Amino acid sequence: MRIGVIGVQGDVSEHVDAVARAMHEAGKPGDAISVRRREDLDRVDALTIPGGESTTISKLLVQLGLFDEIVRRATDEAMPIMGTCAGCILLAKDAGVQADKTKTRLLGLMDMAVDRNAFGRQRESFEADLEIEGMEKPFHCVFIRAPAILRTWGDCSPLSRYKDRIVLARQGHLIGAAFHPELSGDLRIHRSFLDLV
Repeated sequence: MRIGVIGVQGDVSEHVDAVARAMHEAGKPGDAISVRRREDLDRVDALTIPGGESTTISKLLVQLGLFDEIVRRATDEAMPIMGTCAGCILLAKDAGVQADKTKTRLLGLMDMAVDRNAFGRQRESFEADLEIEGMEKPFHCVFIRAPAILRTWGDCSPLSRYKDRIVLARQGHLIGAAFHPELSGDLRIHRSFLDLV
């Protein structure tokens, strides 16, 4: 099993490390690699799109010839993808006027609408222990300039909320998290993702 982490911008090394540790913990052979070229993408069984700046990541995915191939593999091959923070925004079908203003091209794979800076700027970053559907104990969530999922429809299901806002959703082989599970020290979300591969 080989899990790719989009390596163009954002907290790439933290995700590579978390995926590698989750595989080790689960006793699953394989490795985690940074994906920057089409050849890298061709070699992976699943993909993580990390946090960072969604407009920048989107533009770089287009420039590097990765954007359309990610959509194709997710759609035609049901390749599992987990998007966190900026990655969650890119997975959404609707990111509101902010995405329109910045001309951010969305992958548009999940039936959900997001608000890009729902919880404020960097100084409004926070942490919270949240209940997640299917997990016995709360998960320590790290929110950094985080989006929120405003609504889901179709096959997309909310899995966790902070106050009245959806912060984790799943649609088949796709997971969108408004927070940073790779920074929590808790590998349960990464392990759940590996189970989709």
